[in-house]
Amino acid sequence: MTEKGTRRGEFQLIADLFSPLTRGAPGALGLTDDVALIDVRPGCQLVTTTDTLIAGVHFRAADPPDLVARKALRVNLSDLAAKGARPIGFLHALSLNDSIDDAYLERYASGLGVDVDAFAVPLLGGDTTSGPGPLTITVTAFGEVEKGKALLRGGARAGDILCVTGTIGDSALGLAHLTGATLSKAVERYHLPQPSAALPGF
Repeated sequence: MTEKGTRRGEFQLIADLFSPLTRGAPGALGLTDDVALIDVRPGCQLVTTTDTLIAGVHFRAADPPDLVARKALRVNLSDLAAKGARPIGFLHALSLNDSIDDAYLERYASGLGVDVDAFAVPLLGGDTTSGPGPLTITVTAFGEVEKGKALLRGGARAGDILCVTGTIGDSALGLAHLTGATLSKAVERYHLPQPSAALPGF
């Protein structure tokens, strides 16, 4: 644990906090290279998705850093689940500012590690930068699906049955509660969207 208010340099940050999140995945190359190598099983297609979360827009600056990290990963895993894809890894880019110190990042990385293990999805690479803007997180997740079996939006036809997992509006209710409304049920849904374990690949 480092002193509050200080922050490691980029390479030390990667080595200390993020390299362990590769969980030994060979394609991550120990986060020592500028690329990752991703193997896909024969007969499968690579599925990719990316989302950016910005403090003050997609999450509150006061939100717990471990939950912010898990939310950033989970919104991408939800996209993979919606396509019927099995997650195989992700890239993670952080744009930091001077308000983000080692204490914040240690808690952030710890939370990210919880979901790395929960969903068996290793960190494969990414980028870390600094600037004057808000904390910005971009996650690009990779999955695989049997060729021709991805569940695409364009495949819907009249008469199809459309299904939604979870409860629509839980996250909005959680945010309303956190910002002063008297709605207490859905705070967890706001912090931690839940990719459906019932869908293929999960």
